[in-house]
Amino acid sequence: MSVFRVIIACILLSAAAHAQDNKPHPAAKSSVAEKYGTTITNAALKKQLYIIAGPEMEGRETATRGQERAAAYIAGQFREIGLQPGVQGKWEQHYPLYSDSLKQGTMTVRGKTFEYGDGFIADLRTSHEDDIATAKVVFAGYGIVADGRDDYRNLDASNGVVLIREGTVPGIAADKSRLIDKIKVAKEKGARALLVITPAVDRYRALDQRQLRKTGTYLERDTIVRALNVYFVSPAMAAVILGIGESDSLLADIHSGKRKPAMIDTGIHILFRKEFMTLRPCNVLGYLEGSDKKDEIVFITAHFDHLGQRGDKIFYGADDDGSGTSAVISIAAAFAQAKREGHGPRRSMVFMTVSGEEKGLLGSKYYTSHPVYPLAQTVVDLNIDMIGRIDPAHEKDTNYVYIIGDNKLSSELRPINEKANDTYTGLQLDYKYNSPDDPEAFYYRSDHYMFAQHNIPIIFYFNGTHADYHQHTDTVDKINFDLLTRRAQLVFYTAWDIANRELRPVVDRHEE
Repeated sequence: MSVFRVIIACILLSAAAHAQDNKPHPAAKSSVAEKYGTTITNAALKKQLYIIAGPEMEGRETATRGQERAAAYIAGQFREIGLQPGVQGKWEQHYPLYSDSLKQGTMTVRGKTFEYGDGFIADLRTSHEDDIATAKVVFAGYGIVADGRDDYRNLDASNGVVLIREGTVPGIAADKSRLIDKIKVAKEKGARALLVITPAVDRYRALDQRQLRKTGTYLERDTIVRALNVYFVSPAMAAVILGIGESDSLLADIHSGKRKPAMIDTGIHILFRKEFMTLRPCNVLGYLEGSDKKDEIVFITAHFDHLGQRGDKIFYGADDDGSGTSAVISIAAAFAQAKREGHGPRRSMVFMTVSGEEKGLLGSKYYTSHPVYPLAQTVVDLNIDMIGRIDPAHEKDTNYVYIIGDNKLSSELRPINEKANDTYTGLQLDYKYNSPDDPEAFYYRSDHYMFAQHNIPIIFYFNGTHADYHQHTDTVDKINFDLLTRRAQLVFYTAWDIANRELRPVVDRHEE
């Protein structure tokens, strides 16, 4: 072989070796991360879950004794792990919830008394107490005063009760005959209450009348209580008020103009009395201080509330979201152990279990409205809600977890999560519910969404729904602990990367 050929051969061999070195390699495992990730075990999760979703917690309904017990238990676990109290020296962030109930709701007209839910209803939250006895009842058609139409013409509604029909009429713009406009007109005319005729009232007869008389819990008292109450009445009740025997043609007669606005020769007595309650549920926060980037915060969240008890049935909520709560505790324990052994995270970490999720994300909404740590310094929220079961779509291929929201706000978050999975856990990452067209709208249905509304990147880890979703049969014996463990480990490894990388994930996307 000539020297030239030898030189050429050497160059080619060198180039081939260089090309081989530049081929993509599987991500190298970090022995440190793996050491602590593997402390998240079936046994550890099982220990937590049998307590959190046990009978002593009574289903953990927000603002109940069971929820308070669960909060105390979680705070105790955070303390034992070695976290610091996350709320200015306290473990619990209490917040006000309100609940109203109707003590008495009746309308008496022409000697006939109608009960709330059987003849009329109202919005309990925006309605104030009423005790109105008046002989003045005014039927004002559709209650519209706009575009040359005046349903109050020649009528004196001052200090009386006004009866109108819902909806609009031809020739009147829809935006000039909204209910809010009709309420405003009735108030301006001096009415003390407004009755709106609608067939929809009849549907409420079939509902649980005790529940119908309660608002449920809500986060903020309405700052605008209507100046006059609006009561929705059935056509049958309206017929009695109007003094006609049959109501079948009443709405048609109003619509056609056969039944004209008029003063009604009758009296009416409205009694509407409420009871007001203020409740004090809480979120539970544990804090682990970081090192050189301690002012930046990584959040790991799950909701610890569930549906409580219904009669003699306890809704245990083992998967929803006892699984996520147990995972948060185990992940926190892994990070706390790492710190004790000199491998603590660069960024600080907050492990937060929230209440009020089943009531409408109330606990997380309160936190993000009253943050303990600056939202601008909150790097990410990794939210865990139901990771212990298998949904019907994966009965034959159970090695999965749904990933939702990971690319909505940051282009860097999905690669971080996928790298953690490829390196350590090997799950199938299913993005089905990440689609903007998801008919279930899961992206909007758990606590991460409250962080996302503040442009904080999020990932929602989820196993999908199953036959026991929101049933009293969602029990610990149905949890797949092998899957729960690996899913929790995935969250840990993703959090480990984010907590220790040089730069926080960029916020460069704004996808709904």
